[in-house]
Amino acid sequence: MLTPQQKKTLKSLASTSKLRYQIGKNDLTPSLILMLDKALVAHELIKIDVMKGCSLPIMEIALDIANDLNAELVHVIGRVIVLYRKNKNNPKIKI
Repeated sequence: MLTPQQKKTLKSLASTSKLRYQIGKNDLTPSLILMLDKALVAHELIKIDVMKGCSLPIMEIALDIANDLNAELVHVIGRVIVLYRKNKNNPKIKI
């Protein structure tokens, strides 16, 4: 569980990140979850854009992804989800 100060730090880091992943009309597929898992291993902090064609509510998607990936939901604003998961072998972000 992240503290409010840690979330604030992660939001700040995410705001400067240009790397984004997209969820389209196919919603959550196993291949998408696998891709996001690899992205979390590589980057620890990721931003996900939910396209308008997606049929599920954004908060439901965010919670499902965070649960599937064992990640922390940092922030949901508009159609953007920010997730964080510490890499135990090679941490890149100090919070």
